[in-house]
Amino acid sequence: MVRKSANTLVLVIFLLIGLVIGSFIGDLLSGTIDLLSFGKTIGFDPFTLDLVFLKLTLGLEFTINLASILGLLLALMIYKKI
Repeated sequence: MVRKSANTLVLVIFLLIGLVIGSFIGDLLSGTIDLLSFGKTIGFDPFTLDLVFLKLTLGLEFTINLASILGLLLALMIYKKI
């Protein structure tokens, strides 16, 4: 059972690294290859919950572009090879 959860954790880490590196490369090359920077932002704007004694602000936003998807697919292929 530990082996399966360890494999899942490694997969998630690989996918996150692939997304980050892909997004970074997409931003770096956005001036030369415009197609890589094409993407969409998904999420919701920050909102504040004020309970007098506690003030909580929450927000979540993901920006996915074509380069990050390519990085995700590359990370998945590398994971399957190991």
